[in-house]
Formats: sequence, structure tokens, C-alpha cells
Amino acid sequence: MLIEERQNYILTQINLHNKVHTSDLCNELNVSLDTIRRDLTDLEKIGKLVKVHGGAISKSFHYPFQQPAVYAQENKKEIAKKTLELIEDGMNILTGGGTIMLELARMIPENLKGTFFTISPLVALEVAQRSSIDVILISGKLARNSYICTGPSVIRQLSEIRVDLCLLGTNSISSTEGLTDTDWDVVQVKKEMIKRANKLAVMSIAEKLGAIQNLTVCDLNDVDYLITELNPEDPELSKYSKVNKIK
Repeated sequence: MLIEERQNYILTQINLHNKVHTSDLCNELNVSLDTIRRDLTDLEKIGKLVKVHGGAISKSFHYPFQQPAVYAQENKKEIAKKTLELIEDGMNILTGGGTIMLELARMIPENLKGTFFTISPLVALEVAQRSSIDVILISGKLARNSYICTGPSVIRQLSEIRVDLCLLGTNSISSTEGLTDTDWDVVQVKKEMIKRANKLAVMSIAEKLGAIQNLTVCDLNDVDYLITELNPEDPELSKYSKVNKIK
């Protein structure tokens, strides 16, 4: 594989999952650790990613207040618009983090009533400055690569609430394995979030459909709404018929 092909693969994985692990890339590309480290260094030098211990992360998360270019931003805005249709006055809503969730936060109606719980400080700030809805940040250890709160204190706080709707982004979703991820702490928090909600809506760009990671978040049967930028009648979504509603 040519160096350009290898680095394009790395950037694709960064864009889709917001982070990459050097060990995973070694296995997927069948190259040495030194080769991957050189690739990450080269890509960081030209401003495509940020190297961290054990891999690299998207600049969208590392520099959240400088508003860098967001991958597939128009598609994410379309997903956020569709998700907004699920939100009603007086609801208790619980959200994760990520760039799709930030797009949604920027669209929350100014006079919306209810309570907005989130594990993302960035989402909390966006909603609080744009809307009169009550915002409660579920706080804990801040993950450096995604800026969401994780850990036992977060799970404990989540166990004390009950919400109408949980909104989650995802690293991967497939018709056979459901929602999957690579981060143990994030998975434990997401599992508790799902338990605390009457309904679960998953927001994902179509490129992540069919992807599978090594840790299970939930089965596809647990998802009430799957929201993508695609038309609900798109053949690519036919595999996800277990979901109650596709938007």
C-alpha cells in the first residue's frame, strides 16, 4: 500500500470515529508501529489530526472553541434537524457528546421548556447560551479525546434520573451487532444512559452504518429511532428494520 493510500485510510478512520489507535492501525494496515507513528507525525505536521498517547484524535475535538472544519457537517446538520422533530415541550432529555450533538444544541428552540441533561460540557454550554431550557451537566472525569464526562461518579448521577428521550451519537452501528465502541469507560456510561431513558434515538452519518468495534453498547432492538441524513426509504437502511422508526 502506498503512503498516500495509508494516510488517506487513517484520515477516513479519524473522520468517522474521531480517534484512532496505533495498535489497531498496525493490524488493519499490516505495517509496523514505527510506520504508523511516522504517518501520524506527518499528518499532524500538515494539520490533519492531533497526536495523543496511543494514537490520534480529530482536531474537531481538540480545538472545540476554534470551530475547525467539521467532517460531513451538512449531513450532520440534516441529522440534527430530523432529531429536533422528536423534542417536545416539557421533555426531560439526556444526551451524549460529539459533533452531531453540537449541531443539534445550536438548533434548540429559544423558548423550549423542560430539562436537558448531558455528559458533554460543550453541548451544555451551547444549549445554555441559546435556550431557556434547564441544563444539567452530568459531571465526572473528562475524556481528553472526546470532551465527555465518564467514570463512576457519572454513572452514579445517571442512576438517579429518568428521562423521556436519550440522544446518542455512535462510533459504529450494524444490523447484526448493534451499537459498538472502542472505549470501555464511554461504553459503561452509554449503557447507563440507555437504562435511564424511555426512548433511545441514535444519530449517525450513513458512513458509519455497518461498522463494528470491539465493545458492545446495546443491541439494535434497544434503539427506538435511527436518524441519518439518508431518506428513510433508502435501500441502505433496509437492514435496520428492527428499529422502531428510521428518520
